[in-house]
Amino acid sequence: MATLLEAGAEFANQHIDILMAGYTHLQPAQPIRFSHWLMSHMSALMRDAERLKELIPRANRCPLGSGALAGNAFGVDREFLAAELGFDGVTPNSLDSVCDRDFIVEFLMWHAMMLTHLSQFAKDLIITNMLKGVEMDDAYATGSSLMPQKKNPDALELLRGKAGIALGKAVGLTATLKGLPRAYNKDLQEDKVPLFEAVDTVKDCLAIATGVICTMRPQPKNLMKALCPEMLATDLADYLVRKGVPFRETHHISGACVRLAEESEVSIDTLTLEQLQNIDSRFEEDVMKVWDYEVSVERKSSIGG
Repeated sequence: MATLLEAGAEFANQHIDILMAGYTHLQPAQPIRFSHWLMSHMSALMRDAERLKELIPRANRCPLGSGALAGNAFGVDREFLAAELGFDGVTPNSLDSVCDRDFIVEFLMWHAMMLTHLSQFAKDLIITNMLKGVEMDDAYATGSSLMPQKKNPDALELLRGKAGIALGKAVGLTATLKGLPRAYNKDLQEDKVPLFEAVDTVKDCLAIATGVICTMRPQPKNLMKALCPEMLATDLADYLVRKGVPFRETHHISGACVRLAEESEVSIDTLTLEQLQNIDSRFEEDVMKVWDYEVSVERKSSIGG
């Protein structure tokens, strides 16, 4: 995960000047930086890294010396064994030790969450690739057996598909465990396959995602094409907020400007100062500086923006 996070941060830093459209509900919302978008996905993966670290102390307890269920009758020094084997300590109850599979379920749930985040990244990138905002490297795309012009983002689609399978593994083993009485039961042997497959899947998916990031090529001109002046309607509202007008009022004023542009069948940035002042007299000549994507992005100066 560290390799992926480092690759994402480095790639974002290299392309920090590129602007793109930010979306909510898959509708153009506000201008953002390409690096901001990429790091939004890295932020989710950073939480995954934290969760994995938090899981380790709970999992790293030594069950050795628990016997079949009742413990050991020969005075085995469990704490000595645990220390020698590199565990953080011993499990506190022998009955629980022989049937505890929480650490496996927790890992499976962790890997389902992490792959969900990779799936979201893949989906975003598939859409951006469709809009020609990013070009995928040939190593992570395939052609069509029929249509020679096609370049399909297969690696991303496979990443997206793994999340559902991962969730199934986590739910499946949890369902197996829910009906078991205390101590060991043969049902517990069903833990091996989902665990081992999950570990392999996580390693492969992280490697693929890292490769995709390192080799993809942003297309700044195409990303800019997705920007439209209407995305600056909030900046128009903010303009009046800076003049002391409450946002609950400026929101309606900006909406009236959007409506006028739509009714006039023109872009909102082509409205004249006179037209804007007819809606609200507090608009002044400097309002025309609002129609600048770079300025809009740079005004977002709070932490995280």
